[in-house]
Amino acid sequence: MRVGEGERARGVEGQRVRAGEDECVRVGEGERARAGDELPPLEIEITRTLIVAGAIASRDYQDVHHDAELARHRGSPDVFMNILTTNGLVGRYITDHYGPDAVLRKVAIRLGAPNYPGDTMVLTGKVEEVEGDTATVRVVGANGIGRHVTGTVTVTLPPGGAS
Repeated sequence: MRVGEGERARGVEGQRVRAGEDECVRVGEGERARAGDELPPLEIEITRTLIVAGAIASRDYQDVHHDAELARHRGSPDVFMNILTTNGLVGRYITDHYGPDAVLRKVAIRLGAPNYPGDTMVLTGKVEEVEGDTATVRVVGANGIGRHVTGTVTVTLPPGGAS
């Protein structure tokens, strides 16, 4: 549960607070992370421009990420998103939720179903564990054909940072 949805945190910004036996970290103005918290979903339209721009930005010039004809020649129905773009979108998902002062400590992801142009990927997350000011969030990104990405993100939450 997030603060403001039936419960208020007490204490100084950035201070750990206890809610029953669950230890929490306060984030932003009353926000905090607790094991079991679910992050709101983020829908990302998968466009050809996003796929190509992500490949170029990450210096991944493999033809399957920018040339539809060559991608089809290699057995793919179209160009598809590379892992570095997916990694960046997963990081964005976490920092959009916890704020720009959140520090990504570890991103461990695995790809599954490809992200093709014209689809939508929906990222969801659930806090698995909180230790001190650090949370581990399980992230899943699903599209129209299955799970595109699964993994965990370890993030240090800022004291008094934006949420």
